[in-house]
Amino acid sequence: MSDFKRAAPSIDEGGLRAPSHLKGWRKAWWWFDFIILVKLARLRFVAVLVAIGAGITQWDTLVAHYEKLTRPVGDAVHVAGDAEWFCPMHPSVVRDNGKDKCPVCFMPLSKRKKGNASDEALPAGVVSRVQLSPYRVVLAGVQTWAVAYVPLTKQITAVGYVDFNERGFKTVSARVKGRIDSLISSETGKLVAAGDELASIYSPELNVTVQTLLDAQKRNNADLLKSSRNRLHLLDISDEQIDGILKTGESNTHLRIRSPIPGHIVKKYVREGQYVEEGMPLYDIADLSSVWIQAQVYEHDFRFLPAEQHGDVSAERLPVMATTQAFPDEPFHGFLSFIYPHVDQETRTVTVRFEIPNPGHKLRPGTTAEVLIEVPPARVPAIARAVAELNRRAGGVSPPVDPATPDEPTPPSTGGLTPPARQEQLERLDRGEVLAVPEGSIIDTGRQKIVYRQVLPGEFEGVLVQLGPRMAGPNDVTFFPVLSGLEAGELIVTSGSFLVDAETRLNPAAGSIYIGGSSGGSSTPSKNVRPSTPPDTDAKIDLALAKLSPEDRKLAASQKFCPVLTESRLGSMGVPIKVMVNDQPVFVCCNACAKPAAKEADATLKKVADLRARMRVGGETQSRLGLRPDPNDRSGWNPNLQKQEKIAKALAKLSPADREAAQKQKFCAVLPKSELGSMGTPLKILIEGQPVFLCCAGCEEDALKDPKATLSKVEKLRQAATKESAR
Repeated sequence: MSDFKRAAPSIDEGGLRAPSHLKGWRKAWWWFDFIILVKLARLRFVAVLVAIGAGITQWDTLVAHYEKLTRPVGDAVHVAGDAEWFCPMHPSVVRDNGKDKCPVCFMPLSKRKKGNASDEALPAGVVSRVQLSPYRVVLAGVQTWAVAYVPLTKQITAVGYVDFNERGFKTVSARVKGRIDSLISSETGKLVAAGDELASIYSPELNVTVQTLLDAQKRNNADLLKSSRNRLHLLDISDEQIDGILKTGESNTHLRIRSPIPGHIVKKYVREGQYVEEGMPLYDIADLSSVWIQAQVYEHDFRFLPAEQHGDVSAERLPVMATTQAFPDEPFHGFLSFIYPHVDQETRTVTVRFEIPNPGHKLRPGTTAEVLIEVPPARVPAIARAVAELNRRAGGVSPPVDPATPDEPTPPSTGGLTPPARQEQLERLDRGEVLAVPEGSIIDTGRQKIVYRQVLPGEFEGVLVQLGPRMAGPNDVTFFPVLSGLEAGELIVTSGSFLVDAETRLNPAAGSIYIGGSSGGSSTPSKNVRPSTPPDTDAKIDLALAKLSPEDRKLAASQKFCPVLTESRLGSMGVPIKVMVNDQPVFVCCNACAKPAAKEADATLKKVADLRARMRVGGETQSRLGLRPDPNDRSGWNPNLQKQEKIAKALAKLSPADREAAQKQKFCAVLPKSELGSMGTPLKILIEGQPVFLCCAGCEEDALKDPKATLSKVEKLRQAATKESAR
C-alpha cells in the first residue's frame, strides 16, 4: 500500500472505494487487504474466542465422537472392558493395563475377568491393608512388638486425708465422784504407755468401799469380802492394789486413773483441784500405731471396687500405697478396709477407707495423702467375665446354644482352646498376666479401636480389637488387655502406627497398592537410609512359614523352593499354598502356580522329590564338613561347597597338631583374604619359635621381612576365627 500511496498521493483513499488507478490483480489485493487484514481484525479475534469456547463446552461430545470413530469392531470391545490384570502373588494389586508390572515383586500381571477375584480383599475383622517399601518403613520409624501375656494391674488414684483409727480411740472417764488431787498427765499431746498413771482422784465413796473391805476381812465375812472386791474392780482398782490394802490394813482414799492403751493425749478435759462427777470424761487418748486414710473415688471407678467390702473388712483386701507431701519419697502400704454405701451428691464421689500401719508416727492425722489402689486383673469386670467363662469351660460345662444360631462362633478370648490351654490361661490370670497391647499401638477413632498387625515385612493390616480398660504394666508402661481380635505371638506396630494409618486415610487406594520408595516427603529420617533399601527376605520367609502348621512347616522347609517357579523360595511371596497332587502334599509359592502344578502332576512330583533330595544331601555334606548353612543361599546348600571340600582335603595332609593350628589361624598371614588350603597344602614356617602358616611358598619372603608384624597378624586372625566359631 505504501507503493500505491507514493504513486498517487493526491487520490483520496478513504471510504469504501479502491483507488482509481489500481487495476486487475492490484485492485483485488487492495480489497483483500481492506476486508481481511485490516478492517476485520477485531472480528477475527472474536471468532477465535467463540471457537475456543465451543470446543471447551462440547469437549465430551467431541471425545465421544472420536472414540466412536476409533473403537475396534466386533467383540474386542466387550473383552477389553470386562478384563482386568492382577498379580497372583499380591492379589490386592489390580490394574486396567496389562503392560504394567506388580509394584511389589515386579512380575508381569495376569489377566482375568472382572469380578472373578478369588481372594477376599479384606478378611473379617480387617478394616484396612497397606504395604510399605523398606525405605518408607525406616522413614516412618515403624517398630513391631509381639503380643504377649503381661502382668497388669488396674490403678486407681484417689486423694484423701489421714484420720484417727477409731478402733484405737479411747475416752478415759471418772468412775466415782471426787476431787482431782493430782493431775500427772497435764499436757495435751503427751505420749503415754498402757498402764501409765494419768491422775489421782480423792473420793469419799472409794474410802467407804475400802473400809467395808477391811471390815469384811476382820470379820471373816466371805460374802461381804467378795462383793467389796467386785465393787473395787468396777472402780478400776487392780487385784494387786486390793491385795496391798488387805495386807497393810490401811484405807486408800485416792483413785489412780491409768491409761488403757498406748498412744497420745488428744484432749484433756479437767484441771488439778477440779471436782468431777461419776462418768465425766477426763482424757481422749488415741493409738497412732495405725491410722485411717479417708479418700474420694469418682463414679467411673466404682466398678473396679469390690462390692463385698461394704460394711466389713474382707479377707481379700485390695493393696494400696499412700504418699504424703511430708514424705514424698516414702510409700506407706496398707489395705482397703471399707467402702461407704452412699455417694456425696456434690462431688459425685464415694468415700473409701484404708487402714495403714504407722511406724514412727510419720502419718499424722489431718495431713493430706495421695493413695494408689491396685486392682488385680481378675477383679476388672471385663476380664472377670472371661475368667468365669474359662472356669466354666474348664469344668466341662458347655455354654447354651441358641437354636436359631447353632453355628455361632465362641468368643475369641475363650473359644477354640484345648483344656490344657484353658488351664494355662487360668494360671496366667491367677498370676495377674493378661494378653495385652501397649497404648502406642492403638488407633482410637472414637467408634472403634484399630491395631495394625504385621502380616509380612512391609505389609500391615488394620485389625478391629476389643480392649479392656487402661491398666499399668511393668515399668509403669500403659497397656490395654485384649478381649478379642488378636492372638499371642502376632506382631503389631507399636511405634509409627499413626503414620501407617495415615497412609490408608490420606490415600484410600493405599489398601491395594505398594507405597513405593521414591520419596519420603518432608519427613526427616532418624538415620541414613536409601530409597533402594532392600527388603529383609529372610524375615519375610520366616513370618510366612510361621503361619503354617508344624507339620506343613516341616514339609515346606524340606522342599524350600516352588516346583513351578524353581527360583522362587517358599514364603518369599507370602504364605505357601498347599496343593494335593496325586494325594501327596506339594507346596507352591502362590495361587498362580497351583493350577500348573496340578496339571503336570508327574513332573511336579519329580521336581519336588529332586528338591527334597538336594536339600537332604546338601545338609548332610555341610554337616560332615562342619559348615553352617549360608543364610543367603538360594539352592539349599553352601555355594562354596566344592571349595570347602578342597580345603578339607588340603588340611588333611597336615599332621593333627598342625591341622588344628591351621584351622585356628584359618587365613594366610600375608594374604589375609586367602583361606589356608585353598591353594594347596599350607606352608608352615617358624617365626621366633611360633608356627605360622602361609597359603603358598610365595608369601614366605614377605612373612620374614617383619616378624613382629606377621605374628601380630596371626594373633588377630586367630582371635577372629575364634569369634567366628563361637557364633
